[in-house]
Amino acid sequence: MTTKQLHKEAFRVLKETSRTFYIPITFLKKELKDAVAMSYLVMRALDEIEDDDVLAKEIKYDLLKEVEKMLLIKPFPNEDYLALLAPYKHLLPEVTMRMNDWLSLTPAGAYDIVTAASSEMAGGMAKWAKLDFNVQTREDLDDYTYYVAGLVGVMLSNLFEWHDGETVNRELAIGYGRGLQAVNIIRNEKEDMDERGVSFVPDGWTQADLFAYADENLAAADEYMTTLHDKRILMFCKLPLALAHKSLKAIKDGREKMSRQEVEETVEEIKQQA
Repeated sequence: MTTKQLHKEAFRVLKETSRTFYIPITFLKKELKDAVAMSYLVMRALDEIEDDDVLAKEIKYDLLKEVEKMLLIKPFPNEDYLALLAPYKHLLPEVTMRMNDWLSLTPAGAYDIVTAASSEMAGGMAKWAKLDFNVQTREDLDDYTYYVAGLVGVMLSNLFEWHDGETVNRELAIGYGRGLQAVNIIRNEKEDMDERGVSFVPDGWTQADLFAYADENLAAADEYMTTLHDKRILMFCKLPLALAHKSLKAIKDGREKMSRQEVEETVEEIKQQA
């Protein structure tokens, strides 16, 4: 397969995996767009291992710990990676089995940023898989949301600095990631418990406490927006944030989620700002 064909395949998988994330990525300039897209696919590959509802927690831990190490090896040891996943390939999706393809398309200057963050994420996910995602305290929730989302905010900030010289507050970047994840936790709370037997809600917390946690981190995310200067990067970050704010409002208003029409209208609003 040629690089051009592989690139087309990557964006097909990206679109199939996350239509919501696919749209803001298209706002970015080409090299940054490729870096962000491939980082998303690599991290989604890890997420699919963490989220699998068949794999035992011990297997998830072992897989993620091995991948944590592999991501820091150059070139990526694809044969070892595929051998590691071989017993479970019937359970794992295309995005996970093709990690080497996504890494091969990552721009050279961004490669170390993407692999360092992905390796750290794999290690954090391994820890929480072994703990069976047993979140008991605010500190636990902060730790879990850092590894699965706050870390993404830091990586994106590093990519923005690499590509455009954007220097931003990494703590606010963590808040950006955590805010989006907090809304996901609230939105998927029942589904996570019913389908996976998992709750990310600290002991004794009410829905009001969860809302306050989301609001606190979304406020940091709003502040993060004020530190971004490149218009395309700002648009890329604003769309997921706008959707998170509106999703949270819908839930506070007693609805399960935003309507498809509301999502489309939000996308158009952000596009109009281009």
